[in-house]
Amino acid sequence: MMMTHKKRHKTVEKLTCWQKNRLSPIRSEAMEGGITNRNFRVEHANELFFVRLGEDIPEHGVYRFNELAASRAAFSCGISPEVVHVESGALVMLFIEGKTLVSENLREQSTIQKVVSLLKKCHLEMPQHLPGSTLIFWVFQVLRGYAKTLREGKSRMIPELSRFMEINRQLEKTIGAVEIRFGHNDLLAGNFIDDGRRLWLIDWDYAGFNSPLFDLANLASNNEFDEILEKQLLKMYFEEAVSPDLWKRYFAMKCASLLREAMWSMVSEIHSKLNFDYVQYTSENLDRFEKTYSNFNIL
Repeated sequence: MMMTHKKRHKTVEKLTCWQKNRLSPIRSEAMEGGITNRNFRVEHANELFFVRLGEDIPEHGVYRFNELAASRAAFSCGISPEVVHVESGALVMLFIEGKTLVSENLREQSTIQKVVSLLKKCHLEMPQHLPGSTLIFWVFQVLRGYAKTLREGKSRMIPELSRFMEINRQLEKTIGAVEIRFGHNDLLAGNFIDDGRRLWLIDWDYAGFNSPLFDLANLASNNEFDEILEKQLLKMYFEEAVSPDLWKRYFAMKCASLLREAMWSMVSEIHSKLNFDYVQYTSENLDRFEKTYSNFNIL
């Protein structure tokens, strides 16, 4: 049964973490922008908290044990705010007051170096703070899983799936062998917060071991970097000139990132209960994928 707006607020206000200061009022406010979870800003006992409501989402490979492990590791590395409470279907973190970024912010020269530093911390330091069992996010397997889910769900996009899977095979072959790092894997602008002193990276739903190329391509494709900025990003991250081989492999990963975003939306058309226009989101991302894939084919 779908939870009503009023019931969601009651769920937030009944979390057990508020009980030790039960005489202090709890003020919860729904936050806009989430396309996977229900998010709230809560004021209680003169402190601000962020509350995420959401269960496992198997069709998207979202498992809350993995999100929790990544969130705690990210806090240990100084990347993300502290997790202060967990219970079934809910995660509570300290609230970071600041500006939620938009794509234009991420394309600014003053921001991109800060983002690269955050990503390197994520990729290289977070594994030291993770438990033994965490997930792998290999985008090409994610896409194969989405195709299976779409067929089983009788998606309107079934006629396109054979072509998508052939493209997926071609892109995976182009990537070849990779270094494995711990990735965020969902670098939308809204997952970065600027508090006026530094950047924070939040929302670890899709975190897992992956190639660093995916986070770089995902960042660029989600936020419409142009070629000049993309090459600056790669040079900053790898600290060397961008070779033709790296550029082609990166471009293949960018295609995979855009196809993943489009197929994620196709699956959400079937399964999500959020009030969001996934059909339009699918269309926008498919259009961007097709244009990028056409450019990949002439490299």
